[in-house]
Amino acid sequence: MPSPEVVVVPDAAALAREAADQVARVIAGGSPDRPAAVALSGGSTPRGAYERLAAAGLPWDRAELFFSDERLVPPDHPASNVRMVREALLDPAGVAPERVHRIRGELPPWTAAALAEAELRATRPGRWPALDLVLLGIGEDGHTASLFPGAPELAERSRAVVPVHRSDLPQPWRATMTLPALNAAHAVLILADGAAKAAVVRRAIAGDPALPAGLVRPAGRLTWLVTEAAAGELS
Repeated sequence: MPSPEVVVVPDAAALAREAADQVARVIAGGSPDRPAAVALSGGSTPRGAYERLAAAGLPWDRAELFFSDERLVPPDHPASNVRMVREALLDPAGVAPERVHRIRGELPPWTAAALAEAELRATRPGRWPALDLVLLGIGEDGHTASLFPGAPELAERSRAVVPVHRSDLPQPWRATMTLPALNAAHAVLILADGAAKAAVVRRAIAGDPALPAGLVRPAGRLTWLVTEAAAGELS
């Protein structure tokens, strides 16, 4: 398994530029016959990258867009990942709706997860659906997607998408890609910004198994794209 590549950039603006460039290269490498399958992430960190991608004039007919996780709320809810991505990227870029495979947060948890997995597997058949690129973030607790430290979902080895319940969160129900699905990807790009994440970034890059982000070790390429603030504890 290859070691992760670590790319340190000065600030959030540079992170957005580099992340957008990496996503754009993957999409441009797709074709109408075999579109590039890309999983997008929610959160504030990737929004700048999405806004840049919206203005890039990419061939969106060469892409199939998925979501690494979603809060199980209606798609127009302020906490919805798809709402943020739609506002920052999909609507401004004019991405055709059939290219977007959202997790249906308005449905019951197991139904939403099962439908998301079915769409994923229909696009990338096989034991595990091998996406071309998965874009992730990392929380201050070391979570990634909606995989949290100590959660039972970390042990899932049969499903690609599962529901998650966290009573301590404002939106307690979520759906997330599992570790086997994330690790089947040809490339994973993890974004991190902010000094508050410096300690978990260092531990996750080192592969700390106590952190879900440290368990992301794809068979393909793993790149950590971090700002100088988030890289503050890297040697």
